[in-house]
Amino acid sequence: MSTTAGQVIRCKAAVAWEAGKPLVIEEVEVAPPQKMEVRLKILYTALCHTDVYFWEAKGQNPVFPRILGHEAGGIVESVGEGVTELKPGDHVLPVFTGECKECAHCKSQESNMCDLLRINTDRGTMIHDGKSRFSIKGKPIYHFVGTSTFSEYTVVHEGCVAKINPLAPLDKVCVLSCGISTGFGATVNVAKPTKGSTVAVFGLGAVGLAAAEGARVSGASRIIGVDLNSNRFDQAKKFGVTEFVNPKDYNKPVQEVIAEMTSGGVDRSIECTGNVDAMISAFECVHDGWGVAVLVGVPHKDAVFKTHPVNFLNERTLKGTFFGNYKPRSDIPSVVEKYMNKELELDKFITHQVPFSEINKAFEYMLKGESIRCVISMEE
Repeated sequence: MSTTAGQVIRCKAAVAWEAGKPLVIEEVEVAPPQKMEVRLKILYTALCHTDVYFWEAKGQNPVFPRILGHEAGGIVESVGEGVTELKPGDHVLPVFTGECKECAHCKSQESNMCDLLRINTDRGTMIHDGKSRFSIKGKPIYHFVGTSTFSEYTVVHEGCVAKINPLAPLDKVCVLSCGISTGFGATVNVAKPTKGSTVAVFGLGAVGLAAAEGARVSGASRIIGVDLNSNRFDQAKKFGVTEFVNPKDYNKPVQEVIAEMTSGGVDRSIECTGNVDAMISAFECVHDGWGVAVLVGVPHKDAVFKTHPVNFLNERTLKGTFFGNYKPRSDIPSVVEKYMNKELELDKFITHQVPFSEINKAFEYMLKGESIRCVISMEE
C-alpha cells in the first residue's frame, strides 16, 4: 500500500447528495493525510442509526454532499506529519469521537470527552486546515463526524483511530467503533450492576441490546427489556433479557409497572431511546436508596427532563454517558480483546451483510426495523 503514500487516491465512495435520497456510488479523489492525520483503507463498515438520522436531516443542520459512515474497520494506508502511534499496515477502528491525550478530559480518569476531538456533527472538514480530503472533479465532498467510512479510503485524525489486534476479524469488531461499545460500556462502566442485581433496559435497538449484554456479562439476575415494539422481545432473549414490558399494554406509567414487578424498583436502569419520557421513566423506576439510572440516548434539542426533586433526595442517582465512557485509543483495543477471549459476543448483533454496491439495502433494513446491524463489505 506504501506505493500510494503522498498521492491522491481515486476510489469508490457512497455519496449522500441530498437529504433522504439514495446514496450514489461515485468515484472520488481522496487527498493524502495532512498533519496528525492518517489515511485508512476501509474493509468493512456498518450502518448505525446515527447515519440514518443525519441522512434524513430532520432537526439538524443539513450538510451535503457528504460521505456518511462511522462504524468501521480498516487498515492504515499512510500517515501524515507528526503521527507517531500508527504506521501503514496497522489494523484499526476509526471512532467518531477522539482522544488527543493532552487535554484536561483526556488526562482525567473519569472523562472521555476530549476537548479537541469530541463529536461535532456540523463540521464537514478536517480540523487541521478546515478543508475536505474528498473531492469529485475538484468539488469538495464533506466529511461526517471525522470518519466518513462509506468510502474505500478515508482520512481521519490520528486521535480518532484505535489500533487493534491484527488477528481480530474486522467484519465483526467493526461494530465496536460505535453502538455496541456505547451500550455495553454504559452498563459495565457507568451503571455497574452487581452480580444478582436487577436491571431495566429502555429501548431494544442495537445500543439497548448491547446494554443488556453488559448486564448479562455482569451477572444480573433479572434484565427487563422495555420497548414499544413487541416484535423485538424474542430477539432480545439472546442478549440476556429475561422479561419484557411494552408500555402500551398498561394504563399507568411504566415506572410504576416496573416498581411493582421488582418490589420497589430495579437496582440499575439504562435508557437507550433518546425519548425524554423514557428517560424520566428510567430514572423513576430505580429503587430508592441505591438505584442508578444511566442515560445513553440523545434527546431532541428542545426536550426538557422533569422529575420531582424528592426522587434525588430519596437517594436515586441519575447519570449520563457518552460512548460508554470509553476512551477510544486507550480502551477500545481491550474491548476487542474481550471479543477475542469470548467474554463478549458480537456475531449475534450482525443480522445482515451486503456488498458495498448494495449499501442502500442496509438503509432499507434499518428503516423497516429488520436489522440490528448490517455490515457492508467494501471488497465485493
